[in-house]
Amino acid sequence: MSTEPTVVFSREPQDREGTPLVVLLHGYGSHEQDLMGLVPGLPAEFTYASVRAPKRMDSGGYTWFDLDVERLAYSSTAARAAVEDLWEWIASVKDQHSSVTLLGFSMGMAMATSLLRSRPQEFAAVVGLSGFAVDPSRGEGIEDYFDDEALAAASVPFFWGRDQNDPIIPAEHVEYTHGWARKNVKLTKVLYDGAGHGVVPQEISHVGEFLTHTVLKSR
Repeated sequence: MSTEPTVVFSREPQDREGTPLVVLLHGYGSHEQDLMGLVPGLPAEFTYASVRAPKRMDSGGYTWFDLDVERLAYSSTAARAAVEDLWEWIASVKDQHSSVTLLGFSMGMAMATSLLRSRPQEFAAVVGLSGFAVDPSRGEGIEDYFDDEALAAASVPFFWGRDQNDPIIPAEHVEYTHGWARKNVKLTKVLYDGAGHGVVPQEISHVGEFLTHTVLKSR
């Protein structure tokens, strides 16, 4: 990564050492402050770090990689480059923490699942909200980047929350993600009627319970 990403932390530097870290990854067109609104409803034992995506959009928001929003079309090769840049930052801070968990919303879920698939031993758990996993058939040079065989062996806990009637994520993306998740992670899948393409209070409560059970109680 040519420059350090913009990151907002829930704790001051002197209070982060030895805490479990949750990296928050926002959706398309958003920014690093967006998911910080979830933090008051999540376990206080964690340090939360919300990272701004690197590509500034004309709208003023940010994206992790170029995306055709009409068809939700993307290049998995571009996604790989974004994941490598994000991993560079995570690698620079992870040794300060007892573990690293990823929480991604929408496009941020694509980033979180791609990080997990490229380095399954590095993460304690992953949370994906109203998003999708990257299909490696969409680009060259990424098929050998994901190590789903190692991921399946690691049995990493994965929470996937979504609305069955999400108006943004196309059915084929959901179908691919569901098939991938059933084979390769320890899946907790919960549907939230009325959430649309968003997050509801009950979901935040469930994510908090998931983090407590899979990360804090497993230490």
